[in-house]
Amino acid sequence: MNVQRSTLIFAWILLLPAVLYVVVIVAYPLLDTFILSFTDASLKKTTNWVGWINYEKIFNTTFAEVIIRTFVWTVFSVALKMIIGVFGACMLNAAVPGRALFRVLTMPPWIVPIAIGIFMWGWMYNGQFGMISGVLQNWGIIDGPIAFLARGSTAFWATIITDVWIGVPLVTLYMLAAMQAVPQDLYEAAWTDGAGRFYRFRRITLPLLIPSLITMSMLSLIATFNSFDIIWILTQGGPNGETTTMIIDTYRTAIGSKKYGEGAARAVLICIFLSIFCLAYFRVTSRLSAGESNR
Repeated sequence: MNVQRSTLIFAWILLLPAVLYVVVIVAYPLLDTFILSFTDASLKKTTNWVGWINYEKIFNTTFAEVIIRTFVWTVFSVALKMIIGVFGACMLNAAVPGRALFRVLTMPPWIVPIAIGIFMWGWMYNGQFGMISGVLQNWGIIDGPIAFLARGSTAFWATIITDVWIGVPLVTLYMLAAMQAVPQDLYEAAWTDGAGRFYRFRRITLPLLIPSLITMSMLSLIATFNSFDIIWILTQGGPNGETTTMIIDTYRTAIGSKKYGEGAARAVLICIFLSIFCLAYFRVTSRLSAGESNR
């Protein structure tokens, strides 16, 4: 009994730093934000309890459009990252000359500081001296300069392209590592049986990559959903709110307008959405694990 008790005490001592981290860094801020969302906290000295008013204000405004825009922005961005990342990983995994050089060339978007990369894209999107507008004019595709960030439709897609450019290298390297973990014996056996490249990818590579695809998609989804710097540096949510996502709207409300209670209510909604995503992820992965164990 004494040995078991000492072992238990030692285990709790080892867990104590992690428990303190979760309580101080995660649990307390979440609880404080949740409580704050039921108040009218602002720069004024007194803070009053207002109940569900902050949440009613959210659904009585155009915040529903912001939610839809956030999901559209996230889905398209994550989908493009995964498609381009998997395609790039296939290219890098192929036995072609200069493969090591190609792997190095995939790193600059990830190595370059995010702010510098975003400013670079902002320069390219400029209608007067931007490279993209100039190239399109030289090719005769457009008649005059286009200020991509000044138009709602083009600004929305411009922010997605920038986010994809920044996120693709991580997806590519992650999927490349997953591909290289696939046993080569499977490919050799399929090749001996006369299976083509596409058939080997569809029947061997893709099924074995599903757990990695799900994990990377989930990580990319959370990061994209919470992405702030790309949109803020390029458009600050404009023009006319066409690139305003939930995280941008929350920042404007809480920090810009100093309405901390309303901003906290928006932050709670973001946390709820991300929690739903995580629960769905754990459910899918548990089913995959159960399926693998039953084989």
